Amino acid sequence: MLPQPRLLEAADSQQQLHLRGSAWAQRLLRLAGWRWDFDGLPGMQGVILVYPHTSNWDFVVGVLAKWALGLQLRFWAKDSLFRVPVFGAWVRWLGGVAVRRDSPQGLVRDTVQDMLAAQARGEMYWLAMAPEGTRSLAPAWRSGAYQVALQAQVPAGLAYLDYAHKTICLRRFVLLSGDMQADLALMAQTFNAAHGLKPALASPIRMKS
Repeated sequence: MLPQPRLLEAADSQQQLHLRGSAWAQRLLRLAGWRWDFDGLPGMQGVILVYPHTSNWDFVVGVLAKWALGLQLRFWAKDSLFRVPVFGAWVRWLGGVAVRRDSPQGLVRDTVQDMLAAQARGEMYWLAMAPEGTRSLAPAWRSGAYQVALQAQVPAGLAYLDYAHKTICLRRFVLLSGDMQADLALMAQTFNAAHGLKPALASPIRMKS
């Protein structure tokens, strides 16, 4: 029998990390009416699932939130973006990791190995992804980021931008069980409170078969 997934807050962890964010990014978010609910990270490595993703504005608010909260995040991006002069360097500076489609091991396994290597060196490695993979309505989530958290045995953070209340929330983390349905049901308890900018485009919380 698989273990049950478990919710964790950073304050519950012996490895709680308090981060120092950018004052100017915090001011910009406040001027735009945003507030945040964040109490640090539960460790040096993990995955952050950002849901729902329904608008291009999610990226703008998300980058400001990254700086305001002091998060050092990486995210998957098309390798073609990195070949564009100047823009490619900017994407890499933001934390972009080129998707290596020719890798014999695959993107998930490569990322797991990179994360475990960072763990061995005592370095921070947090991957942030929108599991829907698109801002358009999708029938289900992509499983890549979930599999990284599961295989690397790291917490999966539940982050959302609630446009209805102008709140950026990253407070709960899930220790995954491998029982996908149970894991998703626990995530839904947090994500169901989130209102994307275009709620009709929020994909259902389930994995592609």
